[in-house]
Amino acid sequence: MGLAFIIYGSWLMATYFHRDLPWWGLTAIGAWIIAWQLNLQHETIHGHPTRNRAVNQAIGCWPLSLWLPYSIYRATHLAHHRDENLTDPLEDPESYYWTASGWSGLGPIWRAIAHVQTTLLGRVVLGPAFLIGGFIRDLARDAWRDKPGARVRLRRHLLQCAPVLIWVIVISGMPFWLYIACFVYPGAGLAMVRSFAEHRALPEAERRTAIVENSWILGPLFLFNNLHAAHHLRHRVPWYQLPKFYRLNRAALIERNGGLVYRGYFDVMRRYLLRPHDQPIHPGWGQPAG
Repeated sequence: MGLAFIIYGSWLMATYFHRDLPWWGLTAIGAWIIAWQLNLQHETIHGHPTRNRAVNQAIGCWPLSLWLPYSIYRATHLAHHRDENLTDPLEDPESYYWTASGWSGLGPIWRAIAHVQTTLLGRVVLGPAFLIGGFIRDLARDAWRDKPGARVRLRRHLLQCAPVLIWVIVISGMPFWLYIACFVYPGAGLAMVRSFAEHRALPEAERRTAIVENSWILGPLFLFNNLHAAHHLRHRVPWYQLPKFYRLNRAALIERNGGLVYRGYFDVMRRYLLRPHDQPIHPGWGQPAG
């Protein structure tokens, strides 16, 4: 509850006093707050801070990022926690892998863009544009085609966006474009640092989830989901107990995930800033024809 108070309070202060901050300071603060709230939403999806789903939803549902409806995030993320389907491009909603047929359907420009996003730099810089753009496109298409539940979800999301935009634009006087540029886009990019290397397509399901140790700065931002193998094994453990759970079970967790461990996010950056983390086609789906 204290974390939620700090995050929302920081957002109110940063937006209201945005004129007093240099653009680079506003961007750093805005990105941190948006990424932090996305991780707070993740906690509420997993049953925290209370046992009451309605209370948790009331804490986490506010779309400071504007583009992600809470109900969709909840449904897709819980589907992602079916570990037997991790990284599968059809069954895992959070997979960045492609099927061979899907890859074959891309033109050369889109393939090049997909390849760029297998690097950490490409994921952080280009990833938000394609994630957010694709998400909004699919949401609008489903509502236009009257897919069951789509219009209800869209209407609820727009209603939840209304107080956010009223505070930002009307009360705080921040231009919409500035909020996108200093909060929404860099916040999504910063959040993608965590998700970039946390899963790898491997035959054994328990070896598909990574661990990033020694994350004393980004660990609190990501609410210790850098210890991702621990989270997938015990997703009901709240964020503030994850480090202790990991310390007590470190050897067993590393043995279980096959040693997929990074020494920190600088280690991830050293390995993958400009080099691909993996091939874009999921190995279980073969290679494209030709």
